[in-house]
Amino acid sequence: MENNFENLTIGVFAKAASVNVETIRFYQRKGLLPEPDKPYGSIRRYGEADVTRVRFVKSAQRLGFSLDEIAELLRLDDGTHCEEASSLAEHKLKDVREKMADLARMEAVLSELVCACHARQGNVSCPLIASLQGRTSQTGVATT
Repeated sequence: MENNFENLTIGVFAKAASVNVETIRFYQRKGLLPEPDKPYGSIRRYGEADVTRVRFVKSAQRLGFSLDEIAELLRLDDGTHCEEASSLAEHKLKDVREKMADLARMEAVLSELVCACHARQGNVSCPLIASLQGRTSQTGVATT
């Protein structure tokens, strides 16, 4: 079945792009999506290029790009700026790797604290709570 993404109202456009109407309006305010002309006494209409553009924005967001970065990628979308696009992607990849390293550190600390909580006996203070209150190091070891 062939999709006909031409002459769409904003509601049909939003559905075709798998977003809500407010997302369309937000993208227009941010300059990510052009606002079509409104013929006198009529309503604005959207087309396949608009659907493709919103899908591009959503795909870039899923990869962690900010709206400002996406605006830059859209500026480069004629296909002749691969080096610039690659540079943006390399920077994003570096950011993602740093976040993953941070998450791995957080996981290790939380894992130790959970183990310490399960191992505690008697009226000893909860290692997790003590750690968050600064009474122990982040590894669960009591500070003096």
